[in-house]
Amino acid sequence: MLRHLVAGGLSLLITLIGTRFWIGFLHKRAFGQFIRDDGPTTHHVKRGTPTMGGVILIAGVLIGYFVSHLVVWQAISASGLLLLGLIVGLGIIGFVDDWLKISHARSLGLGATAKLLLQVGVGLVFAILALQFPDGRGVTPASNLVSFLRDVPWLALPIPVAILWIVFLICGFSNGANLTDGLDGLLTGSATMVFLAYAIVNVWQSNQWCGLGAGPKCYDVRNPGDLATIAVAMAGGLFGFLWWNARPAKIFLGDTGSLAIGGAVAGMAVLTRTELLVVVIGLLFVLEAFSVIIQVGYFKLTHGKRVFRMTPLHHHFEMLGWDETTVVIRFWIIAGAAVVAGVGLFYAEWVVGQ
Repeated sequence: MLRHLVAGGLSLLITLIGTRFWIGFLHKRAFGQFIRDDGPTTHHVKRGTPTMGGVILIAGVLIGYFVSHLVVWQAISASGLLLLGLIVGLGIIGFVDDWLKISHARSLGLGATAKLLLQVGVGLVFAILALQFPDGRGVTPASNLVSFLRDVPWLALPIPVAILWIVFLICGFSNGANLTDGLDGLLTGSATMVFLAYAIVNVWQSNQWCGLGAGPKCYDVRNPGDLATIAVAMAGGLFGFLWWNARPAKIFLGDTGSLAIGGAVAGMAVLTRTELLVVVIGLLFVLEAFSVIIQVGYFKLTHGKRVFRMTPLHHHFEMLGWDETTVVIRFWIIAGAAVVAGVGLFYAEWVVGQ
């Protein structure tokens, strides 16, 4: 527990204090966000707001994680390193995208195809490595079984298909989080709740871990306690960053932060054997992504007609006249309700099995 508290507290302090200096650094160099001209006109005042806040978030999580291990003098785990590697890898892709936007003075950075290919590349490395490194019980960080509340025995995938499935989850949630990051504090606040949910899941799995001989309903996962450390560090870092990202935002996460956050959610789902449950816990990201898919598909099928006034989904409600703060708070409520439902399902499965 001390390890979790140190990781979360240190990550929170780094983003809460460090972001202030990062904002000043970016201001001096005029590294600001460019805003779409076809979006809500109320967003035009945000033009020039510093971006790439995800740099401080990732730094806070990394420092919090490694320092916490030094404090308790405990070895780092394969699962922890894999998840941190995924976060950093996707963060680098986002950083390149943000840098191209700034250097070319436009709202578009990497092309959609280039960005997706890079995400697939990082996802492939993570998936392949996560199926390696068995522990003393032969359990690898990830599994070739599709999971819901735990691995489903009759949903075994061939290894190549399992790798593609993991890559799909990573690309889907990293892009879903990226699409959610369109209003001040929206992604930051909702993602804080998601990682708190995974902190609860990981702590529970750690207490009921098969490696401790916890009984027939134990969780046959790898390194749940260490994953809880990362989940708490992510939640703490996001909570601290929200101080500066709440409306009116002084800084944006940028793709550096949003891709890393979405990838961390997917990676956490894979490593905790809750791959389908993440659809419930991360429901807001799913809704945002599907709103874009539906809009684009319907637009092409009907030669120009639209389902929503604008996508991602949060912009649709802005175009209906909702104030930005209203949209954010109501979407936080949706995210919170989904998180509670997801954690409730996870716990209910264990209780029913007793």
